[in-house]
Formats: sequence, structure tokens, C-alpha cells
Amino acid sequence: MTSPWTEFLTREGALIEDNSIRFAATDAATPRDATVAVPLLHLGLIRCAGADSAPFLHNLLSNDVKKLPDDAAQWNSFNTPKGRMLASMLLWREPEGHMLALSADIHPAILKKLSMYVLRSKVSLGDAGPDTALVGVSGPGAEGILLAAGLPVAPTSMHQAASGTIRCIRVENATFVVAVPLADAPRIYGLLVGAGATKAGTSAWQLAMIRAGLPLITALTQEEFVAQMLNYEIIGGVNFHKGCYPGQEIVARTQYLGKLKKRMYRVHVSADQAPLPGADIFTPEFGEQSAGKVVNVAPSPGGGYEALAVMQMTCAEANDARLGSPAGPRLEFLELPYALS
Repeated sequence: MTSPWTEFLTREGALIEDNSIRFAATDAATPRDATVAVPLLHLGLIRCAGADSAPFLHNLLSNDVKKLPDDAAQWNSFNTPKGRMLASMLLWREPEGHMLALSADIHPAILKKLSMYVLRSKVSLGDAGPDTALVGVSGPGAEGILLAAGLPVAPTSMHQAASGTIRCIRVENATFVVAVPLADAPRIYGLLVGAGATKAGTSAWQLAMIRAGLPLITALTQEEFVAQMLNYEIIGGVNFHKGCYPGQEIVARTQYLGKLKKRMYRVHVSADQAPLPGADIFTPEFGEQSAGKVVNVAPSPGGGYEALAVMQMTCAEANDARLGSPAGPRLEFLELPYALS
């Protein structure tokens, strides 16, 4: 579906396909230390508005929405009753309720499923995509570029700053999500590029998220993982002191009974083609049996691909994991920006 926003991006040299965007003229030549501005077309938006927005979401998601401060943001998951993640979400407060950003390929189904729980709650759920655009800004100069463009900047990670109808969520130290009215998105994007940001596509944002250890559930990985497998309790996506929500019993049992056997790692693989999310990982210990799954993938500037991958912790400790088959390309383990407990 086209809009004035996507039409503007096409005029700017963007190639758009299947909720993904790339700039053929700049993506391949983007310096490693560049600060990029990425139209986040691969994310969909759900707006939850109304007096019961906080308690409604609180009863469905993994985090404590009721206690979320006005200037904060949080990671959340929406799970099956068996604790398997149907969606990962970035959630922040708005004047009339809350906004949720999630993978665009699961957005319609999740919106429909959440709507089934409304019943008598004083909330309305809707697709915010027709009126709101997201732009990601990431890199060493991100804060300075945002300020030069006249945009608000939150002082610390997982907080937001607002100026009029524009909201800027600081996901981590040098990575920001800017939410703007769709009609104003071309102007804001022009300001960011004019302030020094490099136009970049979806893969640049995915690489930033992989290096930050922040996973995104997509259609290919739904119902594959319990929250802790994706390090969600480490990045602040689970609250263990709130009341019940779908899958809460399994998530809590995993935490308190020490039954976690899989974790998410950051890896590099030298392969001819990008592995798909959901691709199997094999190790000698498990033979022909899959020991894990790829979560997210992006091209690495130095060649090959970087990925977030969930696998048996014993496999990671043995430092011998293969992509696709027991004889597939070997995975090189890379550092995450946080410690795995």
C-alpha cells in the first residue's frame, strides 16, 4: 500500500518491497561508523486508547504497563497460554493511551487477536499506520543529529521525549525510534538527512538491533520461544511481580525453577545467502536434531551475516554450532552488550 510517505521515499531513491526498504545508492557504501536514518517500514503500529488502556494491556502483556511512567518505554511480549511468544513489542505512553510497535508481518493478526479481549473494557484498538510513521536513527552521532534537526531527545535508554506530535524513544545509548505524523514524515526525514544522517534501509536497522541484542519476533518465529530464551528478562521485557497474563505461569516457572536450557546469542556466519529467521542450528551434541533457531539476520559490513540465534546453552559453551545442517557453515560467537545470567 502506497502513501505520500512511501511515494516520497521512492523519489528519494528507495526500493520498497514486502515491508522492507533499501537505498541502492547508499546501502552498500554506508561507512561502518555512519549514523543512519531508517524508515521503519518493517514495523507495524497498534494504538490502544481509552480510560482502560493501561489495565487492558497490563492483563495481556508480560510487563507492568500500569506502572509505566509517562516518559518511559518498555519491551513487552504477547504470549500463548503455553508461554510461547506470539509477538515482541516496543510500547510507550501516549496522551490517550499507548502505542505498540511490532513486526509488520504479524501486525494484522495480533491486532485482531488483541481486539478479541476488549469485551467491556473502555479501550479502542486500531492500526496507527495510516496516521503515524516511524524513523530509526542509530549510530555514534545519533543524539547530535536529532538535536540539530530540532527533535526531542530522551536523556536515558527506554525513555521518551515529546515535542508536540513528535515522540522520540531512546531504545539504547545511540539508537532512537522517532514517531511522527505520517504527513510530516517527509519533512522530518529531510531534516535528519540534512543534519548528517545517512539514508539507509531495513537491514541497517536490523543490524543495529542485533548488535544491541534486541530481538524481533516475526511470522517465521512465532511460538518458537519462551521470553527468557530471547533474553527478555535481561533487557527488561518481563515483570515477575505483576498479576496473571497469558503464559505467565510458564514464564515464571522457567525463571524460578531454573529450567531454562536455551539462550539467545549473537553470531556471525559466512554464507552465500542470508539465513531465514527460523532456520535450524545444529551441533555435534545433538546430531541430526535441531539445537536452536535463528531469530533475526542482517548483512555484516565485513561480509557474511550477523544474527541473533537461540540455542542450547551447552552448544554455545562448546563453541561448535552449525547453520542449516550438521555440516553447515560454522557460527562464530560474538559479544552481546549485556551479560547472560
